[in-house]
Amino acid sequence: MLTPDSSRFWPKELYKIGQSQPSYDKQFVRDYLESIKWDKEPPAPKLPEEVVQKTREKYLEAYRKITGKGNL
Repeated sequence: MLTPDSSRFWPKELYKIGQSQPSYDKQFVRDYLESIKWDKEPPAPKLPEEVVQKTREKYLEAYRKITGKGNL
């Protein structure tokens, strides 16, 4: 419950009604897969290191925001 995968979190100061929000979840990966037109059939394409790192940063940022801790 209330994990970046099961819930949507975004920065309050960036929220805009009726628009896609910059979120702290795996939407970044979904957007990448949509951009390369993956047909959603196995096997999944290998993610570029940039996508992996950006996703990691989003989860770490969510952790920091939720816990108030600077590092894992």
